[in-house]
Amino acid sequence: MSELTNNVKPLDDFNWEEFENGTSANVSKEELDKAYDETLNKVSEHQVTEGTVISVDKKEVIVNIGYKSDGIIPASEFRYNPDLKVGDKVEVYVENQEDRKGQLILSHKKARLSKSWERVNAALENEEVIQGFIKCRTKGGMIVDVFGIEAFLPGSQIDVHPIRDYDQFVNKTMEFKVVKINQEFRNVVVSHKALIEEELEAQKREIISKLEKGQILEGTVKNITSYGVFVDLGGVDGLIHITDLSWGRVDDPHKVVELDQKINVVILDFDDEKKRIALGLKQLTPHPWDALDANLKVGDKVKGKVVVIADYGAFVEIQPGVEGLIHVSEMSWSQHLRSAQDFLSVGDEVEAVILTLDRDERKMSLGIKQLKEDPWEAIEVKYPVGSKHTAKVRNFTNFGVFVELEEGVDGLIHISDLSWTKKVKHPSEFTQVGSEIDVVVLDIDKDNRRLSLGHKQLEDNPWNQFEATYTVGSIHEGKIVELLEKGAVVSLEKGVEGFATPKHLVKEDGTQAALGEELPFKVIEFNKDSKRIILSHSRTFEDAQREEKRAAKKPRAKKEEAIKIENQPASTTLGDIDVLAQLKAQMEKGE
Repeated sequence: MSELTNNVKPLDDFNWEEFENGTSANVSKEELDKAYDETLNKVSEHQVTEGTVISVDKKEVIVNIGYKSDGIIPASEFRYNPDLKVGDKVEVYVENQEDRKGQLILSHKKARLSKSWERVNAALENEEVIQGFIKCRTKGGMIVDVFGIEAFLPGSQIDVHPIRDYDQFVNKTMEFKVVKINQEFRNVVVSHKALIEEELEAQKREIISKLEKGQILEGTVKNITSYGVFVDLGGVDGLIHITDLSWGRVDDPHKVVELDQKINVVILDFDDEKKRIALGLKQLTPHPWDALDANLKVGDKVKGKVVVIADYGAFVEIQPGVEGLIHVSEMSWSQHLRSAQDFLSVGDEVEAVILTLDRDERKMSLGIKQLKEDPWEAIEVKYPVGSKHTAKVRNFTNFGVFVELEEGVDGLIHISDLSWTKKVKHPSEFTQVGSEIDVVVLDIDKDNRRLSLGHKQLEDNPWNQFEATYTVGSIHEGKIVELLEKGAVVSLEKGVEGFATPKHLVKEDGTQAALGEELPFKVIEFNKDSKRIILSHSRTFEDAQREEKRAAKKPRAKKEEAIKIENQPASTTLGDIDVLAQLKAQMEKGE
């Protein structure tokens, strides 16, 4: 204990007088905290400041920024600086002044990025030339390291000429200009092409100033795309659109020209402002329409190849650069809305008839259905009224079924002509699209190219027999096949159906008849013309009960009358006796 007390020494600057007088007790804790805070640096979150390294190990680097606590930074953020040591000054980014553990959180990496971001933004604003290291390829271009930031170099911004081999630029240091910055996503786009464009611009303006429409120049094919060919005219590029490569259809420009090929082109147009030059190759040869056979006329047959197909029709090339359109309506006598792809495909060799020919407009329309006879020309001969045929169901409507007897010959079976007995609510209950169905021709409408057909007419009208079978008052077994709000559909023998209203579906025990139940039904109405049978189950037992009541009521009435006579009071008057005498005389006379 003595050793401990020997080591205790009073503070040199301790004010014993204040302590003895108790004046130090008058200083509040808030005043002491305020005095303490004023000795510390003012630190704000999300700002970059300078600190001093006070400790370095494999996991963490501790940095003092003059705050009430030291900050901790992962050692991985200093990998680029293996010589980091205690006492070094480093820039840090204040992430959090005090986390849950009271720890100051700093980041050296974000401080570097923040400084780099400021330099990149300055480069964009001042349009200065900066250096960057091309790290690797990526989709559509290259990744460039600029001040430690990964920037994107689009393939189109590497050079003024299209680049075919991107790998040759990897691991190279080049000069760039910052052309775009996305502040929200911290994306930077740089360009090398922009540095050399200014030099070429003056040269380009000089070449364009000498250009004239119709001028023929020699150029070199520098790039081939799906929409055309770019040609170098000696420092200025022009585009031959795919439609100006050949008078015929071109699906792939590679089939017409090759890269680095020397070709002659004609200047079609150019734009002084946008510096775009439109070139033509096909214009150096005569138009094929000018060489078209002068004797070719409407009605002639021609052969050709389908080069383009669309829903509305197909373009047929009868010779290079000369095409005719076969509209889908001219492919078949059928009136169904169909696509041209149902009849033809690209590459098909076809024969067609010339329908229209306009040499001035260089247009021609063709038809292939004209090579076949119109089936409606002799429709009365092949499909006379009353004749029976097999048709294919094409589609439904609420009122009937559209069928096709052959290509171009359509007919309608009205819903009322499907069945003599079945109540068909929609044709889909009776048949399906694509199925075959037997029909009878009922009527021919040649002007509208439509036949009226029937299916039930293939059989005799069974309602002539039903009239004798289902007489009013007759009782038949029936099955409830459908329940509706207004009643039930009842299936009877021979495929006929009747209808019973809810009040006629009440059973003897008072319950309502259910779907699928088989019960006796009495016919209460039969209408042959409207093909209607009204049924009642209730009547089958109610009528019998009424007859029994009626039969039991008659003898009871006679008995009551006799009892009444016998029970007459003894004190009858002379008038009563006279009446009784007359009644007796009448009864005797009747006997």
